[in-house]
Amino acid sequence: MFRLLVSDKVNNEGLKPLIESEAVEVVQKSVSEAEDELNLFDALLVRSSTKVTKELLGKMTSLKIIGRVGVGVDNIDIDEATKQGVIVINAPNGNTISVAEHTLAMISSLMRHIPQANISVKAKEWNRSAFVGSELYGKILGIIGFGRIGIEVAKRAKAFGMKVHVFDPILTPERANNFGVEMLSFDEVLSSADIITVHAPLNEKTRGLLNKDTLAKTRKGVRIINCARGGIIEEEALLEALENGHVAGAALDVFEVEPPIHSKLADHPSVIATPHIGASTKEAQFKVAAQIAEEVLRFIKGMPVRFSVNFPPVAQEENINKQLILH
Repeated sequence: MFRLLVSDKVNNEGLKPLIESEAVEVVQKSVSEAEDELNLFDALLVRSSTKVTKELLGKMTSLKIIGRVGVGVDNIDIDEATKQGVIVINAPNGNTISVAEHTLAMISSLMRHIPQANISVKAKEWNRSAFVGSELYGKILGIIGFGRIGIEVAKRAKAFGMKVHVFDPILTPERANNFGVEMLSFDEVLSSADIITVHAPLNEKTRGLLNKDTLAKTRKGVRIINCARGGIIEEEALLEALENGHVAGAALDVFEVEPPIHSKLADHPSVIATPHIGASTKEAQFKVAAQIAEEVLRFIKGMPVRFSVNFPPVAQEENINKQLILH
């Protein structure tokens, strides 16, 4: 029997193939609740709450595969998992549309002061002159990172009549032309865009990508959007740029520390903040869970997984051989 621990809240409809499989025992508990049996699990499914550290991996001695029910894997110690021969998979396609739609909603809300206007009306005020906004039509949207989500954001932005400037180190001119966007250098996107949105993973190269120096290269009055990962933007630098008026506003779904209880940035009146809900739609939660369930079942059946982030596509037998070699 293949034992699987689901340590975060995951859409059960998406997991149905695993739950109903006679070859799998699915246990839904937090890591702390399963402390006494951690060494008995073959697989671990997490969202963003569980931190898969070196310490946790050391306790899960039977672990063969980790499924991140979502895209970002910065809550998983990939290097340590690789050393131990544990495959890490994610669900790169499931939440693309939800995050792209949330990004456009954040941009529209920021440009038209929708959250602030809503609060004002509910307070029995009718101060129309306080909420004069700006159109999206004709504005330049700078997209940093042109993967699946960046592409979907660009499509929607163009429907608003926006011009789209893109920076991505692996983007080709042909691909940029296919999507009707202008491919520029990082500094050129910073200096040209009215609105900048980031859609990149958090890693050594992207941590602090928007900082005091790079924000200084942007247009005065720029708006900044982050529905990707906290840490890509240096929060102190963004706060300073908001306070001195260089940045006109920001819309943030993610923060360096979540929840941002003590964050001056989240409290700033020119910041719209949401609690990391870019992928929180019924459709996305089902799709990412279903995608991970399918991958785990492929692995159990000895078929190569398709969405490994640390090994080439491998089957369970090959992974066991890796573990024997590494240990």
